Amino acid sequence: MKPWHVLALPPLPEAAVRGMLGGLGDRVEVSVPARRDRAALLEALPDAEIVIGDWSGTLVLDAEAVRHAPKLAFAQQPSVGVDGHDLEALAAVGVPLANTAGANALGVAEWCVAAAFALVRRLVQGDAATRAGGWPQLDLRPGELSSCRVGVLGHGAIGALCTQMFSGLGCQVCYWSRTPKPDAHAPYRELDELIETSDVLVVVLPLAEETRGLLDAARLARMPQGSYLVNAARGGIVDERALLDALASGHLAGAALDVYATEPLPPGDPLRESDRVLLSPHVAGATQQSTGRLLQAVLGNLEAAVTGRPVANVVNGVTPVIRRRD
Repeated sequence: MKPWHVLALPPLPEAAVRGMLGGLGDRVEVSVPARRDRAALLEALPDAEIVIGDWSGTLVLDAEAVRHAPKLAFAQQPSVGVDGHDLEALAAVGVPLANTAGANALGVAEWCVAAAFALVRRLVQGDAATRAGGWPQLDLRPGELSSCRVGVLGHGAIGALCTQMFSGLGCQVCYWSRTPKPDAHAPYRELDELIETSDVLVVVLPLAEETRGLLDAARLARMPQGSYLVNAARGGIVDERALLDALASGHLAGAALDVYATEPLPPGDPLRESDRVLLSPHVAGATQQSTGRLLQAVLGNLEAAVTGRPVANVVNGVTPVIRRRD
């Protein structure tokens, strides 16, 4: 059987990509775009049978890209989010799109707990003041996370782990998701009720049309006075300007963000100027352990694809058995 043509889009050196896929041997031939821009992507797609997606979101398989890929049989996104890919366009031509669901769940959930601790205990402020020569022992007024009511927005793999971890710390935990989960280990609350009763609101929802801008000025205003926001989902879910206004007014006591509307965070962005915001460079799920699980998931699916076994974690409803299109 002739090798499968794999087009790899992750922002990695070509040598690293080839090393990563070396275990597939002569069952695949690997290429990368000539440049990391859209024109080079469209130039490279006509020969691609399998595409490994770009976790940075720079190169995406939208409807136009799908039209440029007549041989495409399978797309594997090396992340949980599939932002930018046109699931319907891929499904219309019978191409399954898979993600790496669960690979980074533990890492992201741990980051959410760590971020909540940092906010409630005011660790960043204490560090900065002490480094500057101060001794704000009586001024910081930290709280205890275990006394907080925690609301978790989203109950996929990450949300489920968040509810377990915060509950294990003694927090009163409730959750909301677009579809209530009968096996959840925390009570379900309607969205606005959850927002109104959460001292710490943890956002771990996927970005979709119905969640884009979900936490706007009106909903942020519903949060309790002096509460905290933790966002490890996608920047587009939270209105960043409204968040800054809520922080500046003192309505919210602090926020921890791992994700932003624009990434990397641009120079001069006002989020950089607020001392009530803990900034993190989209690294919640980028632990060594999570990266290892992600790599195993990608390689496992590629191995399955080229040997005729079903792939895992297909997100666009297409049959998981991969077949060549030519």
